[in-house]
Amino acid sequence: MQYIKHPRQIEDNSFIIIDDIIKQTHPDYQFVDRVQAAVIKRVIHTTADFEWLTLLHFTSDAIEQIQQGIRAGCTLYTDTTMAMSGINKRRLAEYGCECRCYVSDNDVAQHAKEAQITRSMAAVDKALTEEGEKIFVFGNAPTALFRLLEQSEKPRAVVGVPVGFVGAAESKEALVNSQLTGIASIGRKGGSNVAAAIINAIIYQMDKEA
Repeated sequence: MQYIKHPRQIEDNSFIIIDDIIKQTHPDYQFVDRVQAAVIKRVIHTTADFEWLTLLHFTSDAIEQIQQGIRAGCTLYTDTTMAMSGINKRRLAEYGCECRCYVSDNDVAQHAKEAQITRSMAAVDKALTEEGEKIFVFGNAPTALFRLLEQSEKPRAVVGVPVGFVGAAESKEALVNSQLTGIASIGRKGGSNVAAAIINAIIYQMDKEA
């Protein structure tokens, strides 16, 4: 069988196909700018789902604030190890950034048990005790997003795209209606892969601008 083996060629061809399908199926669709286009297209690339053309909500300064935070060496906190695994940490490290996930830590598990809350909520509590600029990246746990929205401390930005049927749509609606800077998905769709794709798209665009 003949098939493409080079990973870069596979990715390049995928984005060509994505562009063609958008032109065919959404001929009047307009992206706000080049970076937002890159984010949405990478999420489509990750999910093979063109509904993402209309599912992502961006506050006006979301991408700029995430870029500035990364350039300033902020810490990214994820709600799952899967989201953390999907983020290109080598590229982040080049900007002096670190990515952390506390959901499996023993002290987080103990706090969750004592407080009768989810580990994802307890992980947010732990992250908020730490110094420095923060960006939260949620792809799986609505309770983590709700917990963050309850706190007085405001991070630089939030990527809130929890997937699911219980609280997922509601948590993202709450994020959209909050005063926080961020990117959210509308409805039930989302996921750790989507959260990682959003961050990676922003990093890759920063690399191109460097």
